[in-house]
This record gives sequence, structure tokens and C-alpha cells, in this order.
Amino acid sequence: MSSPLASLLARLTALLPDPAPWRSSRDFRLLWVQGLVTYFGSATAMIALPLQIKELTGSPLAVGAMGAVELVPLVVFGLYGGALADAVDRRKVILWTEAGLGLIAVLLLVDALLPEPMLWPLYVVAAGVSALAGLQRPALDSLLARIVPHEQQTAAAALNSLRWQIGSIAGPAVAGLVVAYAGHAPAYGVTVVCFTVSVLMCRRLSPAPAAHDAEKPSLRGIAEGARYAWSRPVLLGTYVIDLAAMLFAFPNTIFPFLADELDADWSLGLMYAAGSIGSLVLGLTSGWTSKVRRHGLLVAGGAAGWGLAIAAAGWFGNVWLVLLCLGLAGAGDMLSGLGRATIWNQTIPEELRGRLAGIEVLSYSVGPQLGQVRAGAMAGWTGTRAAVWTGGVACVASVGLLCLALPRLLAYDSATDEDSLRRKAQREGAQREGAQREGAREEGTREEAAGTV
Repeated sequence: MSSPLASLLARLTALLPDPAPWRSSRDFRLLWVQGLVTYFGSATAMIALPLQIKELTGSPLAVGAMGAVELVPLVVFGLYGGALADAVDRRKVILWTEAGLGLIAVLLLVDALLPEPMLWPLYVVAAGVSALAGLQRPALDSLLARIVPHEQQTAAAALNSLRWQIGSIAGPAVAGLVVAYAGHAPAYGVTVVCFTVSVLMCRRLSPAPAAHDAEKPSLRGIAEGARYAWSRPVLLGTYVIDLAAMLFAFPNTIFPFLADELDADWSLGLMYAAGSIGSLVLGLTSGWTSKVRRHGLLVAGGAAGWGLAIAAAGWFGNVWLVLLCLGLAGAGDMLSGLGRATIWNQTIPEELRGRLAGIEVLSYSVGPQLGQVRAGAMAGWTGTRAAVWTGGVACVASVGLLCLALPRLLAYDSATDEDSLRRKAQREGAQREGAQREGAREEGTREEAAGTV
């Protein structure tokens, strides 16, 4: 009688996230907790900032313009941050940019405390956050490929996504309540506290120096990374599919107006959190993804699912159906993200990891920024709901066309792909060399001790 129950429990356990990266890497554990704190603080500010612009202007275009302001710094500093991550200690890049983001949160707090808060500093802050995030993300993303074993990359991506979703759910929920009952300043105060804690945790990370023969950041080095990405159809596919999905189907910036149109102002916080809830559900049942080898299918299928769900969210007039669709969209986005992160970390050589991570920042950050502009402009022209559902349809169509143009993405198999096998051999070789150096040091220490005696 216990056998069926044991079998059921085994199947349910297999769905849980794979904790292998958490067990195998101290730095992964530290980054996971630090990231959770940072995401919570960032999500709090992410809700308070567009709400403050909406209150100051009442214009969806003014809110959407925040994406345009963020775009140029993100492109420039994202590419430079990738080259920087290949040339210097990645821990230092993470630490100093995190401190800079904390100072920017202080500026938001100061502006919100003024008797009459000003609008222009909000756009300056948005540009500064974009620049620092562009510098930081390549160092963070490239560090993951170094501290987590090759075969655990999908599990690590799932755990990181789970962390992000927890922060993204809690942040909007807290921000909505704090802004509604206490104002914007306390919400920004929460962000300041979170970044202070995060900086203290970043100081405990192990050093992550660049290779001894690493070149200084340069345009030539950035171009080398771009040429490598262009020469790899699988990598190129991960970038352009995500870019298209976010460009056409990222309506977050007009959620305040969607809530108004549905006569459900109370649902705004839930709208921002719904996608994260959907991603969280998928993350909590992501154990099966560790066994997947065809990660290109995850990329394309997840992006198409995201677009379909966003189209449905714009079509329905019932707020609960809208929230359900936004949750399904979040699950599709996470599925696509797991596939992208695994392909990146399993195939890109260590010496190019930072520069390619800079390109990755553009692929999954520029899209949302342009998507904010598109959504705001379309909402002013066609209406809020039409701006949402037409974007979802365009997303699905673009994913289909890109899959036809880049068939090697769908054919990717981590067990047979040449770049994946080469990266695995490179990592195993580095581990053997490290073990040999450690053994030599221990032998020298023993001989020195014996000579002293």
C-alpha cells in the first residue's frame, strides 16, 4: 500500500527545484541571498517610480518615456560592462555598482521628501540606474558560469529565477501598500535599506580576477564579442527572440491605465506581481528542466507562450482573467529565460563570457525599454487594451518567423552541440589545473614544515 504513495511522493519531489548549485557553491548561495535582497528593493522602487510620474503628469506617454531615457545608457554601459567583466575582478564591479545603485536610491528618497517633488530628477535617476545596471549585469552573469558546474547551469538558472520572482512578488506587494498608505518616500526608504544590506553581502564574495593575459576594455574587444555572437546562430536566436518578445509584448508601463480602464484600481499591485507569481509557480516545479537537453525549444516555446498570454490579457475585460493571463505570461517568460541562460552558460568560452554577457544585457533589457515606449505610444493612439493585445499577437508572429530563419536554435542539444562540449572540456581543464596548483602548494607547505623541523 505504501508503494503507490512512495511513487507519488517521488514524482512530486522530482518537480521541485534542483538544489545542487546551492549545495556545491558558497558564492552561489551568497549571490542568491544578496540578489533576493536587491530584487526586493529594486521592485519596490520600480513600482513607486512610474506611479510618481503618473501622479505628477497624468500622461501614459510621460511614463513610457522613462524607457527611452534608459535606453542609451543601457546600450553604452552594457557593452562596456561586458568588456570590463573580462578585464578586471568581477567581484569589484559588482560591489561598486551595487553601492552606486544604493546612492541613487538615496536621491529618489530626497526628491520624494521635498515639499513639491520634481519630475526631471526622476528621469535622471532612471538613466543612472540603467547605466549602473548595464555595468553590473555582465559581471554577475559571467560569474555564474564560473562558480557553478557545467551540468548544473539549468538548475542554477531556475534557482536564480525563483529568487527574482520572490523579490518581484514581495516588492510590488509591499510598494503598493506603502505608496497607498504612506507615500513614495517610505517606499524609496525600503529600497535604500535593501541596497545597504546588499553591499555588505557583496563584500563577502570571493575574488573573481580576470585571466592574467586579459586585454583592457576596448572597442576592438567589444567587436570581437559581437562577431562571435553573430557567427553562432544558436546564440543569435536567443538574443533576437527575447528582444522581439519584449519589444512587442511588454505592457508593464501602462498597467496603471489598464487598471483604470477595468475600473479596478485595487488590482494595480497584482498586475505587476501576476507575472512573477506565474514564474514562481513554474520555478517551484522546475525540477524537470534539469533533464532537458533541447534548450532552444524552451526559448522559442516560452516566448510564444508569453505572447499568447499577453494578447489574451489585452482582449479580456474581466480583471481576474487579465490577472490569470499575466500569470501565464510570466510562466512562459521564465521557461524561455531558463533556456537562454543555459545555452549562454554552456556554450560561451570563459575569455568571452563578460563581453557576451554585455550583449545579453542588451537582448533582455533593451527590449523592455523599447517595449515601454511602444506600449505608451500605442496606448495614447489606439487605447490601452488594444496596445496590449496587438503587441501579444505581434510577439507570436515574430517568434514564428525567427524560428524559421534560425532553425539551428530549435535543433540545439546540449549533449551534442560542439560549443557546449568545448565549454565543458574548458571548464574541466581549468578545474584540474586548479587542483594541481593546490596540491603543489600543499606539498610545498609540507616540505617547508619538514625542513623547519
